[in-house]
Amino acid sequence: MAIDDLLDEHEQSERVLSWLRRNGLGLIGGVVLGLGLIGGWQWWKARAVGESQRAGEQYQAALKAVQSKDLKQAQAQLAALKDTPYGVLYALDLAKAQLNANQRDAAIATLRAASTEDPGLQNVRNQRLARLLIDAGKAQEALQALGGADDVVSLEVRGDAQVALGKRDDARKSYGDALTKLDVAAPQRGLLELKLTDVGGKPAAKPEART
Repeated sequence: MAIDDLLDEHEQSERVLSWLRRNGLGLIGGVVLGLGLIGGWQWWKARAVGESQRAGEQYQAALKAVQSKDLKQAQAQLAALKDTPYGVLYALDLAKAQLNANQRDAAIATLRAASTEDPGLQNVRNQRLARLLIDAGKAQEALQALGGADDVVSLEVRGDAQVALGKRDDARKSYGDALTKLDVAAPQRGLLELKLTDVGGKPAAKPEART
């Protein structure tokens, strides 16, 4: 190897060593930070899984209290599940048990306190709460509970609340809108058509079956 080549390699080595001296701490810090982030993510995932498992176990234990009709114990279990993904599910179960035990006001209170970020579950909670409020003579509060939901069930419950308030024209529109969203073969269509007829509406003619 020529002496010039040796000098070039030596110079390159010195440059590398010099760069490492200037940036070595930054490199090490970056590696440590990266490892820390990975470790933190793994810890967070493990913690989330553990919390979900514990919540699931609490939910199963709470359901036993509902199934045994020990509603006082079941009510006490609700607080532990309130901030978990099972909170609203359990509230729905508990409210149903309370209603079956003729504790309508307790069921209303249970559903009022329940909330979730899941739009589907929240909608079911709103519908059940609204039905109970109508039964309790609080139809205006039922309308508030439904908000602006426009699915078939919500529209039907909204119509029921409007009937209770004597707003037949509004109820006619709600029932009519619900029917337009409902399949002609849906089992609940017959009841909706009866409700529409009772408030002076006329169900649209069903399309003829294809031959």
